[in-house]
Amino acid sequence: QVQLVESGGGLVQTGGSLRLSCAASGRTFRNYAAGWFRQAPGKEREFVAAISWSGDNRYYVDSVQGRFIISRDNMKNTVDLQMNSLKPEDTAVYYCAAAPSPPLLAPIRETEYDYWGQGTAVTVSS
Repeated sequence: QVQLVESGGGLVQTGGSLRLSCAASGRTFRNYAAGWFRQAPGKEREFVAAISWSGDNRYYVDSVQGRFIISRDNMKNTVDLQMNSLKPEDTAVYYCAAAPSPPLLAPIRETEYDYWGQGTAVTVSS
């Protein structure tokens, strides 16, 4: 079992920045790829970013490419999502997830993730 707890959400103006953090506990987190997903009001949950457990591979949805950065610290068992140049359409509940994976794999499909956090809300005002 891996327990995930997100933090760092809040209210920010358009163009601002937020840094989300996901703290993992339980089984060794370094053997898991990690991802961030989000769910906007009235919409389905969507992939945002993923990072392999080696940290070598990262993937982003096109809408956040160049604005968001996913990173991890396997010593601290954390995965962060730095969000810059935020837009109102980034408003959503953001979820951290973990998937048991080979070192270089960074899954982008929700079904590949076994463990999920409770989510942290991000609101971007226009």
